Amino acid sequence: MSVSFREPGAGNREPDKTPANISGMFDAIAGRYDLLNTVLSAGLDRYWRRRAIASLQLTGRERLLDVCTGTADVAVGAARRAEGAARVVGVDFSGAMLAHGLLKVKNATLADRIHLIRGDAMALPTADASVDAATIAFGIRNVQRPEAACQELLRVLKPGGRLAILEFGLPVIPAVRPLYLWYFNHVLPRIGRAVSRHQAAYTYLPESVGSFKFGEEFARILRDTGFSQVKASPLAFGIVYLYTGQKL
Repeated sequence: MSVSFREPGAGNREPDKTPANISGMFDAIAGRYDLLNTVLSAGLDRYWRRRAIASLQLTGRERLLDVCTGTADVAVGAARRAEGAARVVGVDFSGAMLAHGLLKVKNATLADRIHLIRGDAMALPTADASVDAATIAFGIRNVQRPEAACQELLRVLKPGGRLAILEFGLPVIPAVRPLYLWYFNHVLPRIGRAVSRHQAAYTYLPESVGSFKFGEEFARILRDTGFSQVKASPLAFGIVYLYTGQKL
């Protein structure tokens, strides 16, 4: 059964985003998550993450919080980068994803700079004004209450701290949109189920993207939360958006 995406201004049914459901789903696909990301994005996910990290303008002294860290791709990328983050804390509530991330951190010999902990984006286990930068890569749409996560990100950032969020959207070019919707509604779930061997996860993906308020709608949420200099930059024709902002 195909899923219709939410067009701008239209409604769409909200998938089950209770923490137990989301963490259980990601626990089930953790072993094949990185492979699926590469296959389904044709390797572009790595470029998108690099763009997000670059937008933070790190100098080598910062403490970075990576929320919904998953298998720690952003955490490792930010620590490896020339003049990257001095310390990275990755937070996720999927234990299996964190286990795979820990192996990645150890293999990169970055265990002294990256610390992974289990936690909820809506109640971050981090002190007020304690980090210089924060990221979320393809995780904010999975949070039950994205507004609460944005408030938490503002809380933990120091004044002047930078934020970078990557999330799926819809193509901005009308001619590209129908092809993308067909791929996302019909092809992607079949590939995802075949590779992950999980029936629900890649049906959930188009549902979650379709119900997410992307582009200027999500940028408005960040502004309403209190972030300044908020930008919503479409990447790959708007298939993905990079949201950036700063805490005053």
